[in-house]
Amino acid sequence: MEAAAAELPVLGSGSGPDIAVHVLTGRRFWYQTAFCLWSLSRQSGRIIAPVFYNDGTLDEPTRAPLLRLFPLARVVEKHASVANLDSFLPAARYPALRERWSHYPHIRKLIDPHVGQTGWKLVLDSDLLFFRRPDFLLSWLDGPAKPLHAVDCISSYGYPRQLMDKLAGRAVADLVNVGLTGLNGQLLDWDRIEHWCSLLLEKEGTSYYLEQALTAMVLAGHDCAVAPGADYVTLPCPPEADECRAVMHHYVAQSKRWYFRYNWKKAMGAP
Repeated sequence: MEAAAAELPVLGSGSGPDIAVHVLTGRRFWYQTAFCLWSLSRQSGRIIAPVFYNDGTLDEPTRAPLLRLFPLARVVEKHASVANLDSFLPAARYPALRERWSHYPHIRKLIDPHVGQTGWKLVLDSDLLFFRRPDFLLSWLDGPAKPLHAVDCISSYGYPRQLMDKLAGRAVADLVNVGLTGLNGQLLDWDRIEHWCSLLLEKEGTSYYLEQALTAMVLAGHDCAVAPGADYVTLPCPPEADECRAVMHHYVAQSKRWYFRYNWKKAMGAP
């Protein structure tokens, strides 16, 4: 898959406005990022203008194939992200978020595209593949008006729902998944998110799902654009994992066997 990513053909001109998307990536994930965005461009018929947030490991050999495929790309280097944090999330005022940013990279997907920024931004995980035209996603991108999220296979927040509901001041929705997330940075209350983060860590400790929990709390009580679960599938299982009839797959947990063995080839058009 990594070798194939380096040889993906550059796609031609699109049939609509360029698509701006935001992705955290690095040396271990660049080829997954390439397949995710290449398959999105192929199925949508649109040119992708990505913003890549370098996790600190995206070096020249792994950066070059991404920039070849996506000449409109912009790379935000790690030092630039840190400088932005120092301006808008100084460690003295936001110690929990800054500590997690340094030691838990997932939270950078919530922080880096939005802190100190305005406007709607779509953040994608790298382990996605697109097999059909993503009309729902394109409609949101062409006129975002409310937050967007994907649907999980089970609610995976890593923290007690009673505690999350209490901190958020309202019931947190089930099945929020952050493989696709559309947020507007100017609507995020970082003081509140710092408070939530600090108390979750104090009372329950760290969790792999902290970023997803915080995002679900941010979205609690809001009218959201929810990606249809039958079309935007988190953890595809057979027969869907074999047939790839959905618009998109998000390959989490045990579904990665189909991702790495077979389905990247199907995203290229192989039978």
